[in-house]
Amino acid sequence: MNQVYQNILVPMDGSKNAKLALEKAVSVAKRNHAHIHLLNVLDTRSVTYNYAGMSDGSITYQLVGESKEYLSALADHLRSTDSFTDVDIHIRLGNPKTVISYDFPQDHPVDLIIMGASGLSAVQRAMMGSVTSFVNRNATADVLVVRTPLETK
Repeated sequence: MNQVYQNILVPMDGSKNAKLALEKAVSVAKRNHAHIHLLNVLDTRSVTYNYAGMSDGSITYQLVGESKEYLSALADHLRSTDSFTDVDIHIRLGNPKTVISYDFPQDHPVDLIIMGASGLSAVQRAMMGSVTSFVNRNATADVLVVRTPLETK
């Protein structure tokens, strides 16, 4: 018996591995007639650190706007290029580890999380830890960690 997934969460951070994960998510979603949730988590820890002293909210507003443009462009690309329309975009503020593992799945049905192996540099991973590793260990949904491109026939 094959596992059928209906709601796939794809965290997007702008990295090459996240794009690979999205390609595979679309393939899985098409086979399963599933819905894709594209999620970008704005890490409030890095916003606070990188923009210390600029607490008027304009930086957060700007980052949310840029995130919305990024995710909208991805969704539009899926609709036009891949003919895949069952997709929504979501933006959250917080710690990416906990938002992806716990918070988002509490608010939306998720039975599969497909994400890139790593979106951080080696230095960032050493300082903050790997989001992918945390999600893989703690999420209640199945997790597919993508490292390779989608094979085309």
